[in-house]
Amino acid sequence: MAKKLDYYEILGVSKDADERELKRAYKRLAVRFHPDRNPGDIHAEEKFKEIKEAYEILSDPEKRSAYNQYGHAAFEQGNSGTTSHANTDFGDIFGDVFGDIFGGDRRKRSNRGSDLHYEIKLNLEEAVKGITKEIRIPVLEICDICHGSGAKRGTSPVHCSTCRGQGQIQMRQGFFAVQQTCPTCQGQGKIIKSICRYCQGRGRKEIFKTLAIKIPAGVDNGDRIRLSGKGESGLDGAANGDLYVQIKIYKHPIFDRDGNNLYCEVPISFSMAALGGEVEVPTLDGRVKLRIPAETQTGRLFRLRGKGVRAIRGGQGDLLCKVVVETPVRLSEKQKQIFYELEESFNGPSGANNSPKSKTFFDGVKKFFDDLTH
Repeated sequence: MAKKLDYYEILGVSKDADERELKRAYKRLAVRFHPDRNPGDIHAEEKFKEIKEAYEILSDPEKRSAYNQYGHAAFEQGNSGTTSHANTDFGDIFGDVFGDIFGGDRRKRSNRGSDLHYEIKLNLEEAVKGITKEIRIPVLEICDICHGSGAKRGTSPVHCSTCRGQGQIQMRQGFFAVQQTCPTCQGQGKIIKSICRYCQGRGRKEIFKTLAIKIPAGVDNGDRIRLSGKGESGLDGAANGDLYVQIKIYKHPIFDRDGNNLYCEVPISFSMAALGGEVEVPTLDGRVKLRIPAETQTGRLFRLRGKGVRAIRGGQGDLLCKVVVETPVRLSEKQKQIFYELEESFNGPSGANNSPKSKTFFDGVKKFFDDLTH
């Protein structure tokens, strides 16, 4: 007869393993080698029998004590400790395995109130400086007549006789015990015989709630504020859901925002671009003077430090002003004559100095076509 393996080695635990370690090791190995998962595999079937026998002995304090003293001999020759397949409660073992996966606190979690989402629209000034806004939202609140029970006033729900108030029933398949939602109470664990007419047995009713939402300074488009517990009410003592407020910022007529920086276009006249001067530009704190140096080209950026957006967690952005040289329109005859004279002066010996970018561009164009013809 082949020598039997040590029970501790079979389960892969030490000799001082406690009950929890034994159970965890057994569940892991039993699921792995169970015949239903290994059809036709003789080795797996034998291994499963060894695992079951080892657990039957080591999970029983008296049998474990005898095994520790005498080894396998303690259960030979008709001793009272001989293993019996009827001794192991597979409903307990596999019920724990599948209860963790399919059951557990699922009913409690499913009774948690739903999260709510609300989009709040702000203008740029409100987003930058912060504001408190009132919103009115529809929510499900605990019924104040039945206090969430769903039953008619003066009555109470009764425990479901099918699942005995557990909300789940066990379906045995061989050695496995799989938990399923009770078909009688739909997982609630109780039955309402006379429903509350105010909430129609749901335990909650829809109301409109007005909330004051404090928007912190510096929020940006797409930011989300979470208000814990301000969503729908939970049932049977479960937690309320949360309220998520999504920020949407209207397009501003002057400023564009990129992170904490603001951008705006500042039109300047042809003469100011050439001769220089000062122009007033807007900021979120009022108007400021911007000095335009002589010979400024269109598209140049001027940075006004600290005139942007202060971030929620510190840091101040800048305002970047892009000057755009505006071409004059609807000229009078006198004004046109002045421009004709100015244009003629540019075509003289100093013309290249007056328009350096034009000279560089057209010199490049000439070289390009000269290279094509050679």
